[in-house]
Amino acid sequence: MVVVGIGIALLVWRAWLPHYRPSLDSGEVYGVDVSNHQGDIDWSAVAEDDISFAYIKATEGGDWIDARFDANWDGASAAGLDVGAYHFFTLCRTGVEQADNFLRVVDHAQATLPPALDLEFPNNCSERPTTEWVHREVAAWIDEVESATGEQVVLYVESAFDDRYGIFEAFDRQLWERRILRRPDREWMVWQFSYFADVAGIDGGVDLNVGRLGG
Repeated sequence: MVVVGIGIALLVWRAWLPHYRPSLDSGEVYGVDVSNHQGDIDWSAVAEDDISFAYIKATEGGDWIDARFDANWDGASAAGLDVGAYHFFTLCRTGVEQADNFLRVVDHAQATLPPALDLEFPNNCSERPTTEWVHREVAAWIDEVESATGEQVVLYVESAFDDRYGIFEAFDRQLWERRILRRPDREWMVWQFSYFADVAGIDGGVDLNVGRLGG
């Protein structure tokens, strides 16, 4: 009976989690981050589900472009959401190559959120360069993108990536913090609290965030 009770509790927990949204403090709003993995999105329905902003994957590495970037960018903008683009940084291309790819794809004059850089190991290439190389190439990406956009970059950093490369200590930038369910302990601009949320207009689970868009 104990095993049955635990199983029922787990089912209830799993059913509740996709619908969880933390209460918002003053100045905070909900937002999603999406890529081609979400497929076709009904952005009007997203906006009606109390979603105020969207970070949209634009590029990866030196030449990869997200297949649904234009559709997501145009759809989210038309629905009245604040929009920003993010780049997935690979460890097998230089920072300048990757910044050039990002800047070719994104019309930053239309962005209402600062550009974001995604630094993590999952789905990255197999290269594991030195800390010196990573700091130099990340700095090159940041310098080029900030010079072109006039906006300070927001950093999304996986904990394992930071453990190896010390990104938080090396770069003083606003943070996009990932901490599931619980509020982060340090200062953040965006807080990702779920990676499997139920949001109207998006099939399947999606990353859900809280944003402090006033900086």
